[in-house]
Amino acid sequence: MRLTQILLAGLLVVSAVVARADVQWLDRIAAIVDDDVILTSELNHRLDTIKTNIARAGQSAPPDEQLRKEVLDLLILESIQLQMANRVGLRIEDEELNQAVTRIAAQNKMTLEQFRQALISSGTSYLELREQVRREMLIQRVQAGNVNQRIQITEQEVANYLESEEGQSRTSPDYRLAHVLIPVASDATDGQRQEALQKARKVADALRNGASYDKLPFADVSGSDLGWRKQNDLPGLFADVAPKLRDGQVADPLQSASGYHVVKMLGSRGVNELVDQTKVRHILLKPSAIRDEAATRQLAADLRARVQNGESFADLAKKFSEDIGSAQEGGSLGWTSPGQLVPQFEQAMDNTPVGKISEPVESPYGWHIIMVEDRRREDMTDRLREQLARRALHDRKFDQELESWLRKIRSEAFVDEKI
Repeated sequence: MRLTQILLAGLLVVSAVVARADVQWLDRIAAIVDDDVILTSELNHRLDTIKTNIARAGQSAPPDEQLRKEVLDLLILESIQLQMANRVGLRIEDEELNQAVTRIAAQNKMTLEQFRQALISSGTSYLELREQVRREMLIQRVQAGNVNQRIQITEQEVANYLESEEGQSRTSPDYRLAHVLIPVASDATDGQRQEALQKARKVADALRNGASYDKLPFADVSGSDLGWRKQNDLPGLFADVAPKLRDGQVADPLQSASGYHVVKMLGSRGVNELVDQTKVRHILLKPSAIRDEAATRQLAADLRARVQNGESFADLAKKFSEDIGSAQEGGSLGWTSPGQLVPQFEQAMDNTPVGKISEPVESPYGWHIIMVEDRRREDMTDRLREQLARRALHDRKFDQELESWLRKIRSEAFVDEKI
């Protein structure tokens, strides 16, 4: 692992409960970075933490002078990015921060309170950890905002990736199989083999009739969950049959040298991904200093009545809607999929029949009236594969572009190192 990766990993290992050395705070400046300063005490503190993380990883730390220089460079880059976040007004709200710390606690198999107590017991400040997480979240947002706009992915790149060995492996379907083995000894007689086959058929019938693979009506037979696996990761005997099974379907017994196998498809992903979609328009109205909440809701109700009396929804959307993205399209949001819209909007949309208009509904964005134009069930398998390909290509390019961007902002910043 490169040292830089170890250093960055050290930042993110705030989720681990690590021992800290006592820090002596000094009134010396290690570096001036634009409008900020890095204190020697900050440098020493981070240096101690990273040394601990390197030791915990079972690796050897580089010479102190080299490590100190690289840690200072890391703190300089952090300072530049945090100042960028401050200039554009980026904030991490307490609720969002609480959720992030709770996830860290869960990763350590603890409740938030257990995690807090573990930190205190190890001598680590819980409040200090929260602030470190807040800084990391700000840095991640600054990086995403600046690096993502540098990334371009063409249709040809997506097509090439999907045709590659890596792409086919990464975007191939996932299967979750339950497996039950009825063993047959290598020296079994024909009669014993026939008896095992009959039992396997009874197991298959039991599974088809709703029995659980781990609670079968046979005292000496129990199954197991193979978990989510790609087709290539399945045992060869099952790899051919898995694509032929629908969710919940049970295959006929399969024979191998060890006996008879019964498999049930517990679930699949990336196969016939049928999604219920809704074609919808809306008009968005936002309360303001001029128009309060009640007046905004009343205007939404009035516009709904005008549409019901024969006026064009699209024309009214162009005139009144405050959703800049859809207003000029007559309020059209096109075909939408589950999870694409905020819950309040989606619930009202789902409860509105085709060709009808919803009552005014409030969301975090304001008040909406919603017209449902059509519904369909669409096979999204190919589109989801393309999304997976784009995500993989994006992740690959992000790492490359991030390094380039970090070098750029470092070269443009005013930095005066004092040590």
